[in-house]
Amino acid sequence: MNCDSTSVAKSEDEPPNPAIEPGGIVSVEKISDISKLDEIELKNIFEKYPVRITNYYFSLIKEKDDGVYKQCIPSVEEISDRFGEEDPLNEEPEHQVRQGVPSLLTHRYPDRVLFRISNSCAMYCRFCTRKRKVGDANKNPTWKEIVKALMYIQEHVEIRDVILSGGDPLMLPDRTLDKILAAVYSIISKRENGIIRIGTRIPVVLPQRITKELCDILKKYHPIYINTHFNHPNEITAESKRACGMLADSGIPVGNQTVLLRGVNDNPETMKKLMQKLVSIRVRPYYIYQCDPVKGANHFRTKVEKGLEIYKSLRGHTSGLCVPHFVIDAPGGGGKIPLLPEYVTEINNDKVVMKNYEGKEFEYVQAD
Repeated sequence: MNCDSTSVAKSEDEPPNPAIEPGGIVSVEKISDISKLDEIELKNIFEKYPVRITNYYFSLIKEKDDGVYKQCIPSVEEISDRFGEEDPLNEEPEHQVRQGVPSLLTHRYPDRVLFRISNSCAMYCRFCTRKRKVGDANKNPTWKEIVKALMYIQEHVEIRDVILSGGDPLMLPDRTLDKILAAVYSIISKRENGIIRIGTRIPVVLPQRITKELCDILKKYHPIYINTHFNHPNEITAESKRACGMLADSGIPVGNQTVLLRGVNDNPETMKKLMQKLVSIRVRPYYIYQCDPVKGANHFRTKVEKGLEIYKSLRGHTSGLCVPHFVIDAPGGGGKIPLLPEYVTEINNDKVVMKNYEGKEFEYVQAD
């Protein structure tokens, strides 16, 4: 490899990347007690999908079935509902349009790739798009696979944006994360407008992981961006504010990707409160996702009209900074497609007729 990833390449024969231990994991007994699931039901869920909750996140539950509870406590609906696909977004190599994409990469868009460098999370969200694989120690990325992915990125000069994902990249130890970031940076920094992005839920579920030492590592690789994943206003606490503040103070822009979830945030007031609280802790709302049609998460899905209603309740009714894009990540690997309410009622060579957030009609005269 003609990049500064020698230390990664020399690690090919090492064991798969170890994940840090999040500590303070909620016991099966506690989960059973609060969920009222019996031992057999829990066992059946555990066998199909991993369950892990940090004590920190568990402490945010205010009552049974609230917006935090539903995201972390398993439900029998995960295994009783037969709707959905294991890989709805066609992320696996055999489903991708491009040939020869390594197993750790998704190369959907021309100039960017998703790079799965971890298979572990501090908490396993019950609606996860990658329920089929996260938490399985046998599917942890190996150094050999990581080197293969790096070689692909180096060979494909059109790639200027690498999104580190997982699992959760910040579950890797500092030293391991630093090694991978250095290798990616040695390639991307030489390309015009090259950037690195990290997708992580750590600021939400384990904000104590955001330390000065971690921030010192991350800021070596500017321009670097973080997108996190707050779904409910009760997830924004003094601890999560501190974590996001440390990242922002390190010069790292932090965005947020919210998933529209039935019974969690599928009403305008909850979503507006969440978006406003995010901006107040220096996190920029980026996307609201329609819930993916993934097997085991159908009970979280809403009608698309609900997302449009929520978007309409934000636009014009709060600061533009608080209004993310509402998108569907199209099943079958179609990518993110933005959806908007009908603001344009007529368009021709002479004029555009529009309705504003109050439903009032206005005309804009077209250029000659």
